[in-house]
Amino acid sequence: MPVHTSTPQPGSQVDVDSLVADYDEEKPSRNLSPRLELVVGLWCFLVSLFVLRQVFDPLDQGSQYYLILFLGMTLPMVFLTYRMRGRRDAVGRADNPGVVDWLLAATALVVSLYPVLPLPLTDIGLGGFGEFLDRQGSLLPLDVVAGTVLLVLVLEATRRTTGLVLPAVCAVFFVYAYFGGYLPIGWSISHIGLNLDQIINALYNEASGFFGVPLDVAATYIVLFTIYGAVLDRMGAGRFFVEFSFSLFRKSGSAPGRTVATSGFLLGTVSGSGTATAVTLGSFAWPILNRAGYPKEAAGGMLAASGIGAILSPPTMGAAAFIIAEYLGVSYVSVLVWAIVPTLLYYLGIFLAVEIDARRFGAHRVDLAIGNALRLLARSGYHFISLGVIVFFLAIDIPPFRAVVYATGVAALFGLLEAVLSRRPVVSGFDDHGVEQERMELGESLKDYARRMYGALSSGIRSALPVIAVCAAAGVITSVIAKTGLGQVLSDVLVDLASLLSFNEASLLVLTALFSALAILLLGLAVPVTASFILSWVIIGPALISLGVDAPQVAMFIFYYAVLSEVSPPTALAAVASAAITGGKIIPTMMQACKYTLPAFLAPIAFVVTDNGAHLLARGDFIDIVWTFLVAGCAVGALAICTTGWILGPTNLLERVLCLPAALLLLYLVPTSIALGFALLAVALVLHVVRRKATGTTGEPDHPTPDPTHA
Repeated sequence: MPVHTSTPQPGSQVDVDSLVADYDEEKPSRNLSPRLELVVGLWCFLVSLFVLRQVFDPLDQGSQYYLILFLGMTLPMVFLTYRMRGRRDAVGRADNPGVVDWLLAATALVVSLYPVLPLPLTDIGLGGFGEFLDRQGSLLPLDVVAGTVLLVLVLEATRRTTGLVLPAVCAVFFVYAYFGGYLPIGWSISHIGLNLDQIINALYNEASGFFGVPLDVAATYIVLFTIYGAVLDRMGAGRFFVEFSFSLFRKSGSAPGRTVATSGFLLGTVSGSGTATAVTLGSFAWPILNRAGYPKEAAGGMLAASGIGAILSPPTMGAAAFIIAEYLGVSYVSVLVWAIVPTLLYYLGIFLAVEIDARRFGAHRVDLAIGNALRLLARSGYHFISLGVIVFFLAIDIPPFRAVVYATGVAALFGLLEAVLSRRPVVSGFDDHGVEQERMELGESLKDYARRMYGALSSGIRSALPVIAVCAAAGVITSVIAKTGLGQVLSDVLVDLASLLSFNEASLLVLTALFSALAILLLGLAVPVTASFILSWVIIGPALISLGVDAPQVAMFIFYYAVLSEVSPPTALAAVASAAITGGKIIPTMMQACKYTLPAFLAPIAFVVTDNGAHLLARGDFIDIVWTFLVAGCAVGALAICTTGWILGPTNLLERVLCLPAALLLLYLVPTSIALGFALLAVALVLHVVRRKATGTTGEPDHPTPDPTHA
């Protein structure tokens, strides 16, 4: 295929949206008719204003009152914007909700707002918010009916947005709560049993159910960050981040790979989804990687790994990071600090693999019609300012929900200045290179800015609907576990299983960590990241904590494996979506994604198996943090050698085999294992250098560079 001299064209926005819909962990939404789209957009816009108002002028009735209103405003939208079954209809065809959907939406509105409806109290229910709270533990018949209907609707909303698995898990927990009292008394999972009134009371009237921590995090943090990402995107930050990354590395064969990793990190602040980031980045980057000489599968793995990296990285990590802060009672800044060293290790692994692959594949420089980095930075570098605002306000102890609103305001302000001064339309992709955008009249430019801001606030709420449904459903699981003590029982089972194969306390901890990691990855194959973290925290977390691991290490351990499920075979949604872009084979693309993300799969084990693992979360003395980072960095290098088969040139089997135990021993982070790990790594390096000298080869590729006129 001949190489064109013009900049490669990205896939259209429809193509990107379709791929995200097909391969993201969330189900695709409806294609609404223009009139209904207008109504839904207006409602979501009003909800966003309500959420922003709550930040600075919270309701006097308290947090639970706000969560009831929030759920009442958002849950009905799920039934209008997500279909009952099936996938997205043909592009352009209207897919409006039917009669059943409208009835479900109306019912969801009533039962969600039932606790706050200011209607007279009768013998069967109502009476307003105060009366409803006073009935805690002794609900009236109408309370139970409304709570039961809300339970069914929350599970149905979760099924529509994320699939059947999580609602099925919630149903199992509900059945266990109701029938657990009938289990044999000798069984460890038996309990005294709960009747329907007690279960609904826990879900509907207590802070551990629908209106518990997960929904509180969704309504207080997540929607604000999705609004922020939407504003950044509508102001053109996504395009700038990609262009700026490509402009930084333009003078070597490894430049395309480096730019993909950097672009994924920056673009993730806008997207918030690993799969969506991989798809959006791939639509821009795959033609460039193709021209540089990267095979389809390697390029797809790189795209998937780069997309997932954004969720693992400060300052705008995934939704589970906010839940960590709430569960542990720490500031969000603390969670960001814990993530710094693992993020550096993750990207060290990706960049090492990128550099090695560029040499293995003989990748060559690709010239792009993009301005130099300084010019781009001077022109659009203001997009970085809002990210700096978040970091600055968090550093001075401003709550994250306020910090992100301030950052959103800064992004919107610079967007307004752009609209007034530049008056050129915001364009996505690279399809306008070489074409001078015509300046609009001031009035037209301001109208365009107002439309973009309206769309950002509206889409910020709408894109959060699946997470809101998941968080409400997660309240079912956390409530049942709190009432029955099942979490501790299951964690004891996990420890007992590991103890059957262990021979001392150290091996018990290692085996428990390995079993836990496997369980989290398997769970993450079936449910979204947020739900996977919540389930794992209440079930697996107590097992590791009971073995003496501190809660922060356990939380970050669970967080990383919950996120990494998006690149874990056999589903690996981010890898599958990337393969759809590159045209590569799915399984090899998954394996390539694992190659790039392997340090992230192994580093979390180091968090929990030894006390020194805490230093990888920046907990401890500075010198301890530095030496553990350096040792872990060497382990990442050994893993890169093992997975890519390259040092100064191709390695042989023995050299690769020596590097795997070297990496594992280094990651154990105790003096004896570190010494053995460095010894094995040194042997592998010496053997490689001696063999290369003996054969008279150099560090250049052992195969000819591909013809630049053929991709």
